[in-house]
Amino acid sequence: MRGIPSRTAGRPTGAGPARRLVAGAALGLSVLTLSGCDSTVPVEPNARQVTVIGSGEVQGVPDTLTADVAIEVTAPDVTAAMNQTSQRQQAVIDALTARGFDSEDISTTEVSLQPQYGDNSVITGYRAANSIRVTIRELDSASAALTTILNAGGNATRINSVSYSIEDDSGLVRDARARAFGDARSRAEQYAELSGLSLGRVISISEAPDGPPPPPPMPMPRGAMAADVPLQPGRQTVSFAVTVVWELN
Repeated sequence: MRGIPSRTAGRPTGAGPARRLVAGAALGLSVLTLSGCDSTVPVEPNARQVTVIGSGEVQGVPDTLTADVAIEVTAPDVTAAMNQTSQRQQAVIDALTARGFDSEDISTTEVSLQPQYGDNSVITGYRAANSIRVTIRELDSASAALTTILNAGGNATRINSVSYSIEDDSGLVRDARARAFGDARSRAEQYAELSGLSLGRVISISEAPDGPPPPPPMPMPRGAMAADVPLQPGRQTVSFAVTVVWELN
């Protein structure tokens, strides 16, 4: 009796190398994916670290004043209310333009019209309002500019608020950031020294503005004034906070 040729049980001929090739490709893809997603600095599993928060602040003198100005008129009918409001606000804009204000520094922020009610919910008239925002860049003449607005708008003028700001504070932000990082490093070095260690490389940095909000707008009188308004810009603070993680050696 002739023997029957033997076969390897459960493995088709040529299947082994193909499976090994697929497995190798999958492993390579997995490694590539992990490498692409990892954007942090590699850290030893048992590395000693110190995390500190540093803060820094600098002050600057405001160079811009913003005034929110409205004209409000109440009249028996809609047309009269809107027309009178528009005419007076246009007089304000013309007066500012005559003082040399650029049209880009005068912008309309709101136009509204509301009915006014008397007894028994009967409409007695209409109140129209037209609001503009004026940016004053020459602070020495800011008070005179406000007086110009009030004189042009008359008793219908409402200066709702004025606020100071620093138009370009990028330089102050850079200085505050540098001070915040220096403060963080000083703290970390102290902790390292107290621990008998030395400061190593930076592992991560995260930042966030840490200053108080800008001062709230100042309310202003709601009528014409006989004299210029006294204004003082003072100083504004730009603050920064940074969280830094260092490796300890």
